[in-house]
Amino acid sequence: MSTARTAAGTALETEEHQALRAAVAALGKRYGRDYMTTVIREGSHTDELWAEAAKLGHLGVNLPEEYGGGGGGMAELSIVLEELGAAGSPLLMMIVSPAICGTVIARFGTDEQKRKWLPGLADGSLTMAFGITEPDAGSNSHRITTTARRDGTGPDADWLLTGRKVFVSGVDIADATLIVGRTEDARSGNLKPCLFIVPREAPGFGRNQIDMELHAPEKQFELVLDDVRLPADALVGDEDAGLLQLFAGLNPERIMTAAFGIGMGRYALSKAVEYARTRQVWKAPIGSHQAIAHPLATAHIDLELSRLMMQKAARLYDDGDDVGAGEAANMAKYAAGEACVKAVDQAVHTLGGNGLTREYGLASLITASRVARIAPVSREMILNYVSHQTLGLPKSY
Repeated sequence: MSTARTAAGTALETEEHQALRAAVAALGKRYGRDYMTTVIREGSHTDELWAEAAKLGHLGVNLPEEYGGGGGGMAELSIVLEELGAAGSPLLMMIVSPAICGTVIARFGTDEQKRKWLPGLADGSLTMAFGITEPDAGSNSHRITTTARRDGTGPDADWLLTGRKVFVSGVDIADATLIVGRTEDARSGNLKPCLFIVPREAPGFGRNQIDMELHAPEKQFELVLDDVRLPADALVGDEDAGLLQLFAGLNPERIMTAAFGIGMGRYALSKAVEYARTRQVWKAPIGSHQAIAHPLATAHIDLELSRLMMQKAARLYDDGDDVGAGEAANMAKYAAGEACVKAVDQAVHTLGGNGLTREYGLASLITASRVARIAPVSREMILNYVSHQTLGLPKSY
């Protein structure tokens, strides 16, 4: 079908990229949506798919070769997530573990942190969660109240981390969580962002599962950090480079969220097209009617346009243009979120009553598709970003 045939984007992707896309699509096809719905129904995890994707080298395709990764970047990793999503079995933790945490550690971690974490993140044997959102801060990272203070003096003094985080994915299966906190600048007294690696079983590190209407293998958690004692080397990289580290992780997060949305939208659209080709009400398939065909064509166009912006963002990021990538990644995430919601909605509408049945498996995507609009940053905050960063308009906040 057209969505699969044009997915490779031959004008923009190398032969290696096209081969990767085909290989991941084949992997995804072996699992599919039935596997994902079974995992969700049983309350288990996508261990089998995660392990096989890791064995094939897909999970760590963006991480440095010297630590067991594929030596690629966001261009390659986004292909993996998109194709798994298009097959109906996306791995949400790919956004968090290799994309955010793996990238931050690869770029800013100490040699010891790289040796300890990157090989495991690359081969899937280690998983890391990411905690930034707080109950009262929302999208305003400047209001983060999770703080870290030294217990003593000198560079080897322990850290004590205190605060709360919400909507942290996969903490129950992650070996550690990369926590965004703030430390006091000794010169100015101002709080500055810093990132800390917090082991899952660290004393004082509590978690409570959030009861979500969203049905997914990855559970959401509230974290409570009560004077969590961490060694000095739990700090990622340089204490003064926290802001750079933070944005080094947020741009890949947006690129990968775009891939997540595009993959989901492609899956829903493929099911709608298949149905519209075969479903007959009078004498012809319903897909022959423009009222059915045109909205599906529009959904396909929107998904393709979203991929173009995602590819641009990935290319800029992989080329080291963090500023350019920031704008493009936000735009890609916005476009993909909108395209995903519209594609899912149109797919359900195309199937009519069947679109709401468990047999066809599309209704659950109505809730899931909203994730691409809401997380990790709302579309309104992206519009704020574009308004004042790109267009130069004054801030409203």
